Amino acid sequence: MPALRSFALVAGVGLAIATFSACGGAGAGDLEGDVADPMTIFDEAVSRFEQAPLAHLPTPFEEMPTLAAELGGPRLFVKRDDQTGLAFGGNKARKLDFILADAVAKGSDSVVTWAGVQSNWARMTAAGSRRLGMDPILVLQRREDQSVAPADGNLLLDRILGADVRIIEPDGDREATVAEIASAEREAGRTPYVVSVGGSRTGGDMVLPVGAVAYANGFRELLGQAREAGVTITHVVHASGSGSTQAGLVVAAKMLAPEVRIIGISTGGSKAAGEANVLAIARETVEAMQLDLEIEPADVVFLDEYFGEAYGVLNADVVEAIALTARTEGILLDPVYTGKAMTGLFDMVRNGAFRPTDTVVFLHTGGTPALFPYREGLLEDLPDPADE
Repeated sequence: MPALRSFALVAGVGLAIATFSACGGAGAGDLEGDVADPMTIFDEAVSRFEQAPLAHLPTPFEEMPTLAAELGGPRLFVKRDDQTGLAFGGNKARKLDFILADAVAKGSDSVVTWAGVQSNWARMTAAGSRRLGMDPILVLQRREDQSVAPADGNLLLDRILGADVRIIEPDGDREATVAEIASAEREAGRTPYVVSVGGSRTGGDMVLPVGAVAYANGFRELLGQAREAGVTITHVVHASGSGSTQAGLVVAAKMLAPEVRIIGISTGGSKAAGEANVLAIARETVEAMQLDLEIEPADVVFLDEYFGEAYGVLNADVVEAIALTARTEGILLDPVYTGKAMTGLFDMVRNGAFRPTDTVVFLHTGGTPALFPYREGLLEDLPDPADE
């Protein structure tokens, strides 16, 4: 089983040095070594959490000039967290660095979680568990309109990874099923690690919001890359589902770059519920990191206008976002998360939500294996290149 590493060594000493220098920027060098410097305080807070060496970091930070020109909006960049490695990549790899390190530290030999049938979280949890010598047990709930045979997309990858997959019906109780499995594991003399969907909410064996800590650290990485490139970020737009990605971004932005607005695009939840969830996780994260920071409701922007009919249901706007992003920048989005988030970004740009002088970063959270189960709907609505 690979050894755990502290923050400074997770991606090698070179990366640690690079991120410190990258975050230098104007004026920051004057604060080097000053314990009152927010960057120093932040890094020390993160260093108290162990990480497993799973994600490929740092992920690329790239401009999208062709898409920006097509939309006629502000300067656009993308943070490529679809390139984190670990079975096709995605934002969950950052979280699993921290979550599975916790599982290893607790002597776990299996990891039990729940999600939907085409879950990116489940696929990456299976891959990370295998890499660290633990057995993944996935409780996956199908939607009424969803077939599970033959296996496709993420479900196919779960099978290839050898996960113990338990499919339950739409009206099944996922959390109760997880509890029963964990109990059976313990009775068999094993030590399961139970973690909630997306690694977002504490509970089970994850007693600290380490998934959100991971994304606070991810914002730190992004900020360093932007400063090194001479770019001043004004907004970060991303798909927001179970909440910990956005919560971590909000915490780090409030501490390190309060001028940056974090905009979460709902993938299926309502505005009120989403804002409350992100706020709760963000405040829990501040407490866990022992930061002198107050997260207010106004710090959480969670938009629910763009997910369409329901979570996981494809629509023509999402197909347009997927096609235009692919055909301008060669970047593939998915129908459930990033496609819907990009739909929101398109609409905001087209309706003047950003100033021409703004610099907007789209956080690509991965999910591309989900393209394949949606092939029929995608092909039906894809624009003909001859008509463009």
